[in-house]
Amino acid sequence: MDDAQVTFEVEQKFPVDDLAAVEAGLRARGAEIGPPVVEVDRYFNHPARDFSETDEAVRIRRKGEKHLITYKGPKIDATTKTRREIELPLGGGQGTVEAWSELLTALGFRHVAEVRKIRRRTHVEHEGRTVEATLDQVDGLGDFVEIELVANEDDLDAARACLASLAESLGLGRSERRSYLELLLAR
Repeated sequence: MDDAQVTFEVEQKFPVDDLAAVEAGLRARGAEIGPPVVEVDRYFNHPARDFSETDEAVRIRRKGEKHLITYKGPKIDATTKTRREIELPLGGGQGTVEAWSELLTALGFRHVAEVRKIRRRTHVEHEGRTVEATLDQVDGLGDFVEIELVANEDDLDAARACLASLAESLGLGRSERRSYLELLLAR
């Protein structure tokens, strides 16, 4: 058995009215905002369990010319979107998303919806950690900021505290625990 340690994605997402103000706050902390990248996420539901009930997700992401398949486990706390995430690269090319969608469908998975966004990514130093931040413009939902760290199980509380502190320093208000998919389906 492999002794690799399980890691978790610790994330908070915030709807924002003024994305430029948050961008300015990040730049003031030395962050360099990356160029806009279109990301399209195609979500699937499991054939034997309802991911909307188990709080899991399987998606195929097209990010520019890159393609990834991701499993997201259930959230493990009530305040952040902390969860196990397994992400694997897929081959490139025009037909990648369709071919993998066909494979999942053949295995009994059902296509649920697609989420499209323009994402700008950066990293910012905060409390001795490098936090990933994204500025998202999501079709049909509006603007959001996500901040995230990857942590092992022993470091989850410290990672959550770091994100809460950064959010407060950036003037981010109420966090949103639902995924973009959940928000789109709730409309």
